[in-house]
Amino acid sequence: MTITKKQEGTKLTIAIKGELNTNTAPELEKEFETCLDGITSLVIDAQKMDYISSMGLRALFGAAEIMQGNGDICVINANDDVRNVFEVTGFVDIIAIK
Repeated sequence: MTITKKQEGTKLTIAIKGELNTNTAPELEKEFETCLDGITSLVIDAQKMDYISSMGLRALFGAAEIMQGNGDICVINANDDVRNVFEVTGFVDIIAIK
């Protein structure tokens, strides 16, 4: 997995390339712990995300908890397989999937 960050003011876009799974989710969680101070809009660009596991969902849920009360979070550009995981798990009720 590769993580690319782009900040514009208080908006942070994190692009994820590869698989967000049990092995890679802790790396993303560490990013969230260190880079969300002062962020009011968090965008997860999933255009190049091939797969997401339950641990990946957990990492995104942790980011949603951090952002709660501070701003918003959304996932953009998810492919059909990743979008299906969000829908089947009910994650679409927690984070906006655009």
